[in-house]
Amino acid sequence: MKKVLLMNGPNLNMLGVREPGIYGTQTLASIEAEVQAYGKEKGVEVTCFQSNHEGALIDKLHEAHTAFDGVIYNPGAHTHYSYALRDAVGSIATPVVEVHISDIHSREPFRAVSVIEPECIAQIAGKGRAGYMEALDVLLAYWEEAN
Repeated sequence: MKKVLLMNGPNLNMLGVREPGIYGTQTLASIEAEVQAYGKEKGVEVTCFQSNHEGALIDKLHEAHTAFDGVIYNPGAHTHYSYALRDAVGSIATPVVEVHISDIHSREPFRAVSVIEPECIAQIAGKGRAGYMEALDVLLAYWEEAN
């Protein structure tokens, strides 16, 4: 069974409370449960992790190098400036799919730039919680193609 790390960065623990007009009313816990259920249907074990701390996220990516077959990652605000997280994603062979609930490309200009994206196999933005399931599908297709 493949193992996927579902990782969410800063402020995503506030989903359901923070700007519901942009991010919706679903909590992070409900999104995580939905992705885990979808993974189970697809024969994939999904482990969830969220942190507001850059170092904890870097450590988890380093762990993913040997503990997981893929990563679904919403870097939150780190998307736009964390070269340390970009380097962490680039330092592991584990495929990473970047996910954003909102369409970062149609919001404030600073949000349109992702320093993480070049190190990922794909970026999915603006599809709400469904983007997380699409990211799992991207990983499944990636693994299929690799075989």
